[in-house]
Amino acid sequence: MAAGSTTAEKSGAKRPKSERPSRTGTRNQRFRVPAPRVLLVVLGVVALTAGVIWALYGSTWFRVERVKTSGTGVLTPGEVEAVAAVPTGAPLVSVDTEAIEARLRQALPRIESVDVVRSWPHGIGLKVTERKPVLLLEKGTKFIEVDATGVRFATVDTAPKGVPRLVLDASASPSLRRFDADRLMKEAVRVRGELPDEIARNARVVRVTSYDSVTLELTGGRSVFWGSAEHGPVKARVLTALMKASPKAGHFDVSAPTAPASSGS
Repeated sequence: MAAGSTTAEKSGAKRPKSERPSRTGTRNQRFRVPAPRVLLVVLGVVALTAGVIWALYGSTWFRVERVKTSGTGVLTPGEVEAVAAVPTGAPLVSVDTEAIEARLRQALPRIESVDVVRSWPHGIGLKVTERKPVLLLEKGTKFIEVDATGVRFATVDTAPKGVPRLVLDASASPSLRRFDADRLMKEAVRVRGELPDEIARNARVVRVTSYDSVTLELTGGRSVFWGSAEHGPVKARVLTALMKASPKAGHFDVSAPTAPASSGS
């Protein structure tokens, strides 16, 4: 029997599961990273992070050395940069761009928008967009500039060329109970923005006597009764066609664009 047992073992009899080698244990041992190597990787990451922080904040490699302003028209770069107060010599990464933008918009209402951008390695760029006047309000001998959104943003001594005056003469109008002067001014701005370019260039006065009574005074003694600001694009097309059909007329009425009229010569 003993000989038979030995023969069976040699012939390949299966071992019990408890006697088989663990494959999982072999696999874990094969891919296990030695502890010294992990420590080296961690130290390398820490050293790299510390180096980047030092380069950005502690070194002189990335510090503010110059400020460049673009997009100005009426304002000068010097005026903009004085208000911006960019901290020369400070780490470029630490410059508070949002604070600079807020200072510029608050102190210089002529600025409609401004982008403060980092120009690596040593610059700050101020990209300015100025408001453009579309109407002028007279104030004594000066003029208040009004932009396309109805914002009064600057007072100037000399009227800019090509910008019509806004005359608000609605003191006796019942519409003031519903529409105040600011609302009427915005309606006038709306009308001005919808004028065809050629007519806009010839506009000298936009006169508002009530919400539904806007009149344009043009060069050559001509006038246009626009009515309310409603249906502006339609009125603009009708007025263009009417002026071509009656080039010698002195007065045009497009308050009812389906029934326009012209008169005078």
